[in-house]
Amino acid sequence: MKLTLPTILSYLASLLVPLALIGTALRILLSPIYFNVEYRMPYFPVDEYGMTQQERLQWAPFAVKYLVNGADVSYLGDLKFDDGTPLYNERELSHMADVKQVVLNALGAWTISLIILALLAIFAKRGKWMPDYLNGLRRGGMWMIGLAIALGLVAGVGILLNPEVFWQFFTLFHQVFFTGDSWLFYYSDTLIRLFPIRFWEDAFLWAAILALGGGAGLAFGIRARE
Repeated sequence: MKLTLPTILSYLASLLVPLALIGTALRILLSPIYFNVEYRMPYFPVDEYGMTQQERLQWAPFAVKYLVNGADVSYLGDLKFDDGTPLYNERELSHMADVKQVVLNALGAWTISLIILALLAIFAKRGKWMPDYLNGLRRGGMWMIGLAIALGLVAGVGILLNPEVFWQFFTLFHQVFFTGDSWLFYYSDTLIRLFPIRFWEDAFLWAAILALGGGAGLAFGIRARE
């Protein structure tokens, strides 16, 4: 393969496709759509400490909105149950501040990937190397299919066969993005009551499905060109 500038930029587009698709899936899951549907699923576990579905629907939006708005952690720290007890303890608030930083970084990378892909499309059209660009998108779609299948298998096996498989993956995920054990909580803590492990199993599964759909659309919707 001759290493030309169009070829290099084509592979750059391929590398950016999974980032763009995973970021899109993340942004969808951070909308009210996901938790409104998830909490209403008949299999979703009840809270052993008495938090009702309606209470989950009442409090979950604050946590999700906090991750994408410009507020500091007092946005969550000021929340209280009806009896005046703070909704979150200090450990939970500290973790949510860390999560927000990770989410904002991920969304920032997503935005940058979309901008670069758009710029590459403009350069490709002007430089008459659009076939290379489209091949790059198609190749990136194929890569995304592989990654999505791997992620979907981990979540699916955890849900259907062996929860320990997903828990090991979930632990590794947190070890990569967070320091220490700040993400571990008691079952009685609000974060666990609002977002039990099944919430995250389904979130990763839906992220895989959404990314897989995008990858398949690019891989099979774009014809290979010479």
